[in-house]
Amino acid sequence: MTENNKVKIVLLLVALAVSMMSILSIGEAKKTSKHKSNPIISQPVSVRLGIDRIDAYTQIFEGKRVGLITNSTGMNSNFQSSVDVLHKKTNLVALFSPEHGIRGAVKAGDAVNTSIDVKTQLPIYSLYGATKKPTAEMLADIDVLAFDIQDVGARSYTYIYTMAYAMQACKELGKTMVIFDRPNPIGGTQVEGNLIKPGFESFIGMYPIPIRHGMTVGELAKLFNSEFSIGCDLVVIEMTGWKRDMHFDETHLPWVMTSPNIPTPNTALVYPGTGIFGGTTISEGVGTTRPFEFVGAPWLDAYELAEKMTALQLPGVIFRPAYFTPNFGLYQNEACAGVQLHVVDKKNFLAVKTGISLLYTIQEMSGEKFSFKRNGKNESSIDLVTGDDSVRKGTYSLNELYLLWEKEASQFKTMSKKYYLYQ
Repeated sequence: MTENNKVKIVLLLVALAVSMMSILSIGEAKKTSKHKSNPIISQPVSVRLGIDRIDAYTQIFEGKRVGLITNSTGMNSNFQSSVDVLHKKTNLVALFSPEHGIRGAVKAGDAVNTSIDVKTQLPIYSLYGATKKPTAEMLADIDVLAFDIQDVGARSYTYIYTMAYAMQACKELGKTMVIFDRPNPIGGTQVEGNLIKPGFESFIGMYPIPIRHGMTVGELAKLFNSEFSIGCDLVVIEMTGWKRDMHFDETHLPWVMTSPNIPTPNTALVYPGTGIFGGTTISEGVGTTRPFEFVGAPWLDAYELAEKMTALQLPGVIFRPAYFTPNFGLYQNEACAGVQLHVVDKKNFLAVKTGISLLYTIQEMSGEKFSFKRNGKNESSIDLVTGDDSVRKGTYSLNELYLLWEKEASQFKTMSKKYYLYQ
């Protein structure tokens, strides 16, 4: 082989090597580009939860015995359980469970039993059974009682009253109450509904706040502590990055179902309105895969209901004629007709106004088939949901109710702003 041919072969091999390197570089670039386009990986968490910031508040827990009220929603933005976080960083000695249990699997209204946590072997005291308020015995070996639970922004959701009872107990027994704050998943700008009237207080409405209160649990704790004279030693560990107009999907935080029938943030958004139907003979979709998005009954005309609701021109929502068969609960295995709520504009959607409009419309369509009595419960149980007896008694027309409820919501919003921690 001549020297000239050897040179040609070497140059050819070099060219092939360069070509292969170029091809590999393009392939890696495509992989990287594809990787970067993945929204799950590339989207940053824009909000830091209270529990994410615990390292900045270690002085609160130093040398103290700690109790924690939590459930499956209590975790940081890296999916680490708040139980595990506090077990590692503090002297955690006891856990406390709200409605639905420490793991969130207990049905609505069912008692939660005292037990032992399988992972930490710590005692779990029930706050939804024989007592809803921590007793002196439960808190005897605790100096600091912490609360970390995701709320849904609705008055009738019991977690905020578990928090309130715990604050009362801390005041009475000289303990410190710490709230790890979390977002209001349905935003903090819309405030809707009437206030609980004297004589209608219950565990789904202890204090005169609106149906949709527009506050975080930390803000509510400050309001409860001052406006309703609890006066406990309260510390709120604030979030960073959360803004009042944010809905949960804008935080990029992981969502854990807050109870068996609130599987998604979209469910939480409609719940303050359609949750009203829990005190009637109308199904609110519980027992289906779309609880609180479906509303109906076996006797309703789905198309007529959709047309009547569409004619009201309520903001941010479309009413689709729908048919569903609950697998459990009211009308189990019975075909129901009604509507599905499709929220198309979260910022302007008025859940409570939508819910009460649906109730009035369905009541008018149903005649004697409609009742405020469900599953043998007294008719007046609806009064606890709506805050007084005016809805059950038909005291006001729908338009009169709109005006009254809007006035009460506005008054509360003006008062509550002094407790806002976020803008």
